[in-house]
Amino acid sequence: MAKRVTKNAKVLKTLVNKNDVYSLSEAIDLAKKASFAKFDESLDIAIKLNLDTRKSDQQLRGAVVLPNGTGKTIKVLVATDEVSAQKSALEAGADLVYSSSELPEVLNQDKYDFDVIVADPKMMLVLGKYGKKLGPKGLMPNPKTGTVTTNPAKAVEELKKGKANYRADKGGIIHASVGKKSMETALLVQNAETLIQTVKRLKPQTVKGTYVLNIVVSTSMGAAVKVKID
Repeated sequence: MAKRVTKNAKVLKTLVNKNDVYSLSEAIDLAKKASFAKFDESLDIAIKLNLDTRKSDQQLRGAVVLPNGTGKTIKVLVATDEVSAQKSALEAGADLVYSSSELPEVLNQDKYDFDVIVADPKMMLVLGKYGKKLGPKGLMPNPKTGTVTTNPAKAVEELKKGKANYRADKGGIIHASVGKKSMETALLVQNAETLIQTVKRLKPQTVKGTYVLNIVVSTSMGAAVKVKID
């Protein structure tokens, strides 16, 4: 095992120079080549922004539909009491649909068989009671990510197409997955560019000076590669 790690480390040194910056396409190519995991890793991007997240208007959070999907298959639960909305959600591809009377039995379980919850605003009265369970798992619906909505069917369609959530951490860094390593580089570039441009458009008016400070891409367990900032 130690020999393999050493060999991989040597290969990394020949592939990626920590001090160099690359075009987005070159960086993604290098990140894929610098991956040695035996599973299909996610291709991740980290965007360092000049944000003071102590200020409410600089706490960026949202979601963007990636043009080429995330490469992941997700299971969506829709929570609504509206019969027409339930029907539309199922037609849009929802995997599970529950009413307010059915939700408690599902949410009281120790393990959940879904990845995302889309909820009608009225359902938040029920879901709010399970915040301590759903929050840590990243399952609590939020208007900023489009998962609290009066149009669940549209939300389901976007999630199934491939929707990436993003959120600036305390250091002003946005972390997101823009696809899988197995996807073509050109498709990953389009996905990453979509996220980057979305973040740029959301620049808070109170930010002074340079907004985008640094961008790196990597696979889930691979080396970080710096990207040129346009």
